[in-house]
Amino acid sequence: MPRALVLVSLVLLLLGCRKDERAEAPSAAPSASSSSTTLAHSAPSPEPPLGDPAKGKSLVAKFQCNRCHEGTGLDKPALDQDCVRCHQEIHAGTYQASATSLAKWQKSIVHFRETPSLANIGGRLRRGFLETFLLEPHDVRPHLDTTMPRLAITPEEARDVAAWLTSSATPAPAVALEGASVEKGSALFEAKGCRQCHEYSGAPRAALPAGVADLEGKGERMARALAPDLRYVRERMAPGELVRWLDDPKAQKPDTLMPKTPLTPDEQRDLSAFLLRADLAPKMAKIIPPRLPVLDRKVTYEEVSRRVFRNTCWHCHAEPDYAIGDGGPGNTGGFGYRPRGLNLAEYEGIQAGYVDDKGERRSIFSPMPDGTPRLVYAMLARYREEAGQTDPVVRGMPLALPPVTPEDIQLVETWIAQGRPQ
Repeated sequence: MPRALVLVSLVLLLLGCRKDERAEAPSAAPSASSSSTTLAHSAPSPEPPLGDPAKGKSLVAKFQCNRCHEGTGLDKPALDQDCVRCHQEIHAGTYQASATSLAKWQKSIVHFRETPSLANIGGRLRRGFLETFLLEPHDVRPHLDTTMPRLAITPEEARDVAAWLTSSATPAPAVALEGASVEKGSALFEAKGCRQCHEYSGAPRAALPAGVADLEGKGERMARALAPDLRYVRERMAPGELVRWLDDPKAQKPDTLMPKTPLTPDEQRDLSAFLLRADLAPKMAKIIPPRLPVLDRKVTYEEVSRRVFRNTCWHCHAEPDYAIGDGGPGNTGGFGYRPRGLNLAEYEGIQAGYVDDKGERRSIFSPMPDGTPRLVYAMLARYREEAGQTDPVVRGMPLALPPVTPEDIQLVETWIAQGRPQ
């Protein structure tokens, strides 16, 4: 097994467990009030005070952002710590392994094959958005299962990281949208086939032009996987940056997969008005599924290990020898997290627990204040995180990936309730 597989934040999630994409509330078609005559929406929040770019660069190294992202300003990590490059090589058949092993891994490695590049991110996104997003990451790419993990980062650190990532950007000229038409922009959005890659949740769902295939349900090519939900454009970009991007995406980000779409200057402004100022339906919070009761049947360690621990957890929580390399950030540390010494690949390691902030061993089965075993609590917390309910003490697991299915959480909780038999 290649070492890079161990370093990814829970790369092999249970097959079939997908990011839960719940529909937005239906919205009415744009009314006449959303035309060019009524664009009196509030301006974007002013940028926060500037942080320290030099400190930000050292923090980017501390949080190992280059393990998942290009364009951080840091050198590429070694292959066994480069999550995305390792998985891309496996699927391309260029990873140094036997054909049998590659065929096996290609079937099971479904995550961390596409992640957004940070190249010239300051020329595209607002510094204030980056700062806020680092502190409160949320899902902006509905066709990508992986999300930004909730790092152990302070507000000051987030400000410094945002300052570093945007330090080399050239500000875009200011653009005024007075006179631009939201209605014309809506028509352009449909005519240009933007929905083939982009969602725009909260807005009426655009049709696709004749001859343009609907990719939904036909697999996710990389461009669609990386395409953000345009609902968040108004948080991420100022009008000047958006118009400059629409004019020539590759001029701002050479590695982008977004093509240059023929648009006149007036059309760029109309489309920007639609993306920045169209009325949107309120976003609906994700539903936290009910907690299932423990099972009546016997649950063995072998079943729990096969379906959960060795199928998901050990990729961040394993001994280096077992992992043929690093034990993963949940054991030996990484992504700014302390080494916890938690090995979920073996029964003995599971019983040994983790190392707390004081350096003392603690059980992962100890009850939380509500009586829930800590391990189960962490898995349930991942659902709460996706619903916007962050826990200051426990991070939801699996980190940066969709939650474990309620049925598999039920399996783990049943095994614990039955005394954790080997």
